Amino acid sequence: MISVTASTPGRICLFGEHQDYLGMPIIAAAISCRIQLTARATSAPYVQLHLPDLGTEVCFALTTAPLAYQRQRDYFRSALNVLWQEGFRFSGGIEGQVRGNIPINAGTSSSSALLVTWLHVLTQLAAKPQTLSPQRLAELAYRAEVLEFGEPGGMMDHYATAVGQVIYLATSPTPELRPLHPKLGTFVLGNSHQPKDTIGILGRVKGGMRQLVARIQALNPDFSLQHAGQQDVARYRHLLSADEQRLLAGTLDNRDILRQALVLLEADSLDHQQFGKLLTAHHQNLRDAQRISTPKIDRMVEAALEAGALGGKINGSGGGGCMFAYAPDAPEQVAEAIERAGGEAFIVQLAEGTRLEALPTPSPQSSLSVS
Repeated sequence: MISVTASTPGRICLFGEHQDYLGMPIIAAAISCRIQLTARATSAPYVQLHLPDLGTEVCFALTTAPLAYQRQRDYFRSALNVLWQEGFRFSGGIEGQVRGNIPINAGTSSSSALLVTWLHVLTQLAAKPQTLSPQRLAELAYRAEVLEFGEPGGMMDHYATAVGQVIYLATSPTPELRPLHPKLGTFVLGNSHQPKDTIGILGRVKGGMRQLVARIQALNPDFSLQHAGQQDVARYRHLLSADEQRLLAGTLDNRDILRQALVLLEADSLDHQQFGKLLTAHHQNLRDAQRISTPKIDRMVEAALEAGALGGKINGSGGGGCMFAYAPDAPEQVAEAIERAGGEAFIVQLAEGTRLEALPTPSPQSSLSVS
């Protein structure tokens, strides 16, 4: 039988949090925390995956298509359903193991990285194996994670983890994926260990923005977030509550921060100080306008800056989870400061995207038992 190992990195969102689902671009980076999945084909028509980091396993029959979901976010089944829709077939079953060091439910895209990795392995273990591009794996993972369950997320996580390094991603007016190659130094990721309500926050911020945009467009159909200016916040203040005015102003400011950051990241020589300042300015908007930060994460960001980080911000949808700091010169001191502020720190670098860790090799027949 055939054994395959694939791995995929987590990601941090450098610029554009809560922007991609509004049709605006993002800039994200893959980091050197990864999920690895090793699996082999078996003759028994079952999927059995061991997850020792979580102390559990997943097991289900692989006999009918489509597979019925047993719970929301049933990603192991949804990936198979998406592949079946694409014409992939499996002659037997699959047995494997999942390991990783990406913080879970912390805004670093552990679920997207898992799905990209699972899809990478599945396409190699199918009856007719195919090697798909990272972009194609990202598209399939988006379908399996978001569209299959009607969730409100965008495509940033899937492209960032699959493609790797630093990417610029725009979905409107036309899709554009642009790999960037800045000479960025070390980051320090800080896990607050505060649980996140990703769906609730996405629903509140996304829903709030879409409602206020619809209200403005009812008066001015030409209004768009891509072209609006801060003067429009005052122009339409009679339509918006004070919180909505702050939300719109912060969204437009974050859009402009990203545009400045893109110029920096595409320059021949990176201005590290200015890059850090833009990260911190982005965090301030996410804290005050989108209201997705927490007092603990704010303390972790402030501690990192005081210890020598050039900038820092909350990462992901917010409400808990992780922050990160840009610390090319003093990562150890910054990590210590984050831990003194109550976080768990990881010193990380930019990373390549999803990859096969080893070529398929013969492995012994599995003696699979299913209860």
